Amino acid sequence: MKDNIQRFGRFLSGMVMPNIGAFIAWGFITALFIPTGWTPNENLSALVGPMIVYLLPVLIGYTGGSLVHGKRGAVVGATATMGVIVGTSIPMFIGGMIMGPLAGWIMKKVDQAFEGKVAAGFEMLVNNFSAGIVGLVLALVAYIAIGPAVQAGSDAVGAAVEAVVNLGLLPLVSILVEPAKVLFLNNALNHGIFGPLGVEQVTEAGRSIFFLIETNPGPGLGVLLAVWMFGKGISKQSAPGAIIIHFFGGIHEIHFPYVLMNPLLVLAVIAGGATGVLTFGLLGAGLVATPSPGSIFALMAMAPRGGLLPVLAGIFTAAAASFFVSSLILKFTEGSQDLASAQAQSKAQKGSLRQVSVKQIVFACDAGMGSSAMGATTLRKKLVAKGLDVKVIHTSIEDIPADSVLVVTHDSLASRAKAVAHGAEIISITNFVGAPEYDQLVERLAQ
Repeated sequence: MKDNIQRFGRFLSGMVMPNIGAFIAWGFITALFIPTGWTPNENLSALVGPMIVYLLPVLIGYTGGSLVHGKRGAVVGATATMGVIVGTSIPMFIGGMIMGPLAGWIMKKVDQAFEGKVAAGFEMLVNNFSAGIVGLVLALVAYIAIGPAVQAGSDAVGAAVEAVVNLGLLPLVSILVEPAKVLFLNNALNHGIFGPLGVEQVTEAGRSIFFLIETNPGPGLGVLLAVWMFGKGISKQSAPGAIIIHFFGGIHEIHFPYVLMNPLLVLAVIAGGATGVLTFGLLGAGLVATPSPGSIFALMAMAPRGGLLPVLAGIFTAAAASFFVSSLILKFTEGSQDLASAQAQSKAQKGSLRQVSVKQIVFACDAGMGSSAMGATTLRKKLVAKGLDVKVIHTSIEDIPADSVLVVTHDSLASRAKAVAHGAEIISITNFVGAPEYDQLVERLAQ
């Protein structure tokens, strides 16, 4: 069940993550040129509406179709997405997430049905007309049925969220959000749920608190600071580097293993998340677009004019609350913390005994852009320092090359990596910073 949820979350984030640059561009244009922006400009602010209504949903639909059936799925997915865009009056991010993969899947089935049955010389004709007809039908279905259904659902969710906000209960969302993040569902939450809600709120209010709920680095910062001060062993030694990567680099996955090593720390991130959301709500904080990655620099860049201090206040109060609760937990659970460190050290010392000829190492994570990129860079530097000519790439779990020999990933993702890379050796790590497995792997390759 957990693997299925993570796979679904990975697919949702996979439709958004490649297009984050477009979202950030829209966010900058919004922050700069709308009437309440840093440099209001009526002419340039005309870009805001078309980008959010047409460009971003079409990009999502295109990417969703591509994930299922390559370029043909992408083109039909974008075509079908136009149906939900024109048939509704709200930004259709959810519509794009539905129509893109659906169109890609239907196009894939149609192509399979025609495979081997088309007379020589008619391949291009059949390919082009089949894609056009599928795109036509799906665009009409999206316009008539799916778009209005999505808008009705969106209106219902919006009303429910508004009721939660009006009742002052939004901080309680952290009870669900923070544990889900630790289970590597952070991208699904951010891009699949809070992103669409935030974009819709920005069009009405010029800023949105929903962009701050999952992306707040404060809860993770508090845990890492407490581990640095009160932890032991490997976790204590690696915490300073993790703080830099988490807070300034915006790769929040770095703090997940620290929480998983002592599950009681989930109470600390919940406390931090709730405190941060409460502070954001009281001070009217919000961002104009999704900050990705969740770096302090990205959050500051996405803050509207006059809205920077409320954002910073929520981040640092979240960090303070998380640090306080984490410190208490670490102080009164010293035994379990020692055990966790000992288990990590024991696993690191065992390593892997199988010797293989390696020309390329694949570092895989959930979305293929955050922790895997960081891990690949760290490993690559160690290999270069050792004089080893081994290529290191980073990718998502689902995109691991079929001919991979050696795959490095996090413990919680190892089973998914094995299912994709059947013939590869899987090296699982528990800590992205200072993982002893890096040095052990380099030594193996050197031998």
